[in-house]
Amino acid sequence: MSRPAPARPLAPLSLLLGTLILTGCAGDVAAGDYPSLARRPAEGMGFGEPALPPAPPLVADPKLDAGIATLRTRLGTIAAGFARDAAVAERAGRAARGAAVGSEGWLTAQSALAQLDDWRAQVTALASEADELAAARAARLEAPYPALTVVSETIRTEGERQTATILRIQALTPTA
Repeated sequence: MSRPAPARPLAPLSLLLGTLILTGCAGDVAAGDYPSLARRPAEGMGFGEPALPPAPPLVADPKLDAGIATLRTRLGTIAAGFARDAAVAERAGRAARGAAVGSEGWLTAQSALAQLDDWRAQVTALASEADELAAARAARLEAPYPALTVVSETIRTEGERQTATILRIQALTPTA
């Protein structure tokens, strides 16, 4: 004797519920209530930065040009003074090479190095002045001024050269 199959009272209900869900998701396809699969304008745009408009022509700034000329002149004076004093400091450093810390030769070399530090500080001040001029232009939303960029780089290069010279001379003298 075979047993009768158990009754599944929820089967018709789950079938009806599934049908309602699926038809609800489909919407009214005949009326065109679904999004188009056509390419949208935004999909054609790239992720790169948009092209910048061309920069306006650079306008000469006589006041800034005069300030740049002053910076160049001061830099020349500082570089010449540093070169002169670097020769003195190098001689003093070589003379102090075997001297004891605190001796006359060592003190002479340290004094000469201190003078070089003063020249380097003046170059650092010039670099700050050039940076302030560039910052003032940027605050006024003006384009970078090529002559100012060149003098700023020249000042920085001189500062790096002076630092290297000071370090080289310091290596000659005994450390305290």
